[in-house]
Amino acid sequence: MNCFSCMAGHGCSLSLKSVSAYLLVALCMAIGMAGVCRAAPKPIIERLVPIPKNSGFKMEGWFVWGGSVIKVGDTFHLFASRWPEETGFPNGYRDHSQIVRATAKDPMGPYEFQEVVLAGRKGQWWDGKMCHNPKIVQSDDTYLLYYIGSAAGSGRRKCGYAWSKSVEGPWARCDESLPFGPDHNNPAPYVHEDGRILLAFRTGILRMHLAEADKFDGTYEIVARNITARSEDPDLYRSDGTYHLTVSDCMRRITGIKKACAHLVSQDGRHWEKHASPIVFTRTLQWDAGAKTEVQRRERAELFNANAKRKGNGEPTHLLTAVLADSKTWCQVQAIALPRK
Repeated sequence: MNCFSCMAGHGCSLSLKSVSAYLLVALCMAIGMAGVCRAAPKPIIERLVPIPKNSGFKMEGWFVWGGSVIKVGDTFHLFASRWPEETGFPNGYRDHSQIVRATAKDPMGPYEFQEVVLAGRKGQWWDGKMCHNPKIVQSDDTYLLYYIGSAAGSGRRKCGYAWSKSVEGPWARCDESLPFGPDHNNPAPYVHEDGRILLAFRTGILRMHLAEADKFDGTYEIVARNITARSEDPDLYRSDGTYHLTVSDCMRRITGIKKACAHLVSQDGRHWEKHASPIVFTRTLQWDAGAKTEVQRRERAELFNANAKRKGNGEPTHLLTAVLADSKTWCQVQAIALPRK
């Protein structure tokens, strides 16, 4: 006996509530939308795994900030900013920041310092004074390192990139910064399978824009303006056909919490809306031994899928953040439990 004959009065003992539920499931199956009927996966903030103490990346005597990782073979390569502690936090980076590379066999780390990758190249280059806030991705057989720099004698920051056939370098740098105006920073790329680049960045007044180029060394054109206001530290990835953008919500306009990490989604990379669960993490570090640490700053999020064949694709397995606690900074990695199917 089906639910329609029950409703016609043929002696079915099901309650109206049960019939309604049965109808809903039957309808979903009939139109091929059973997935809609399943409960939505838990948001990232509810899937963060307690952190082992011996994880992430630290350097004695240096402020370490941010972190961007890529897997090559069986090794994870983490790119981060560093500058000497005696130059002060945060503004010491403006004159002294370098981009370094560290490695580990496990995405959690601990990561071991390998080399200085980029530093200010002197003179009047757009990155002559410093190099900061790296994001590492790959396009075919070329590794791309997006970052910000400043020219000697200038307080303005600008976005640019370097490229190499090996994750260990040597790295060639673009001669000119990207054409985004007098002051722009914090580039965050997503590389499509055909080599197209979608790049998020912020302006000097904390407005989030998106640019696109048909290849990494092509012409970048702004395709979406003012995605968010008063935000920074973007990160882009794509999962199940949906683009995901996370940003630091500087004035609590998205999350209601100052400097919380906000989560937005888009189907076309142009038009964005707030995720159903817009807060990605808090400033509390939950350790696997049970203790908790409330940090002063936790920013520069990167959501990384350690299982992806090409970086930027699929559900993230790890969260990287820059952390400040008790005058010390480091890159902290935290595992993310995958949602249940």
